[in-house]
Amino acid sequence: RKNGADCAAFEFIVVSGANSSLPHGVPTDKIIEKGDFITMDFGAAVNGYVSDMTRTIAVGYVTDEMKHVYDTVLSAQLAAEKYVKAGLSGHDIDKIARDIIDGAGYEGKFGHSLGHGVGLEIHEAPNFSPSFDKPIPCGAVVTNEPGIYLPDKFGVRIEDMLLVTDSGSVNLTHSPKELIIV
Repeated sequence: RKNGADCAAFEFIVVSGANSSLPHGVPTDKIIEKGDFITMDFGAAVNGYVSDMTRTIAVGYVTDEMKHVYDTVLSAQLAAEKYVKAGLSGHDIDKIARDIIDGAGYEGKFGHSLGHGVGLEIHEAPNFSPSFDKPIPCGAVVTNEPGIYLPDKFGVRIEDMLLVTDSGSVNLTHSPKELIIV
């Protein structure tokens, strides 16, 4: 709000440990512990337009499995961002990230679409999803948010907003993506 936001774009999600394995987890009274991932999904509303971003950080340390999952999600996100441009179908863009996640051994663990349009609403068309076979128009703002969710263990999601152009995309989210351990 100090930088001009009118209000939050939606009710923030901040979940840790096994709750991070739920893409839209609900915060609880769980105490954050060393070895937990914390997933934070938030956005602001400014002049009627909304934003959306997610980061996952770790507390204390990560296991080899946690690091592998984080690196896989980041690889999928970066590959999709590099592939995005106007005229491609949402299905084809989603497939870039999904194939990386599936190929790393996490088939079926990415239970939502790669992204959704953001503008006047927090979820609007167009979408990067297996069922969206229409071309993505130039000028659309769409999230790029792959995730891996291991039930009752942990989850990782990294979400940015992309402005789709004829030659690629412009990442509108300027927050670090490397794994942060606090």
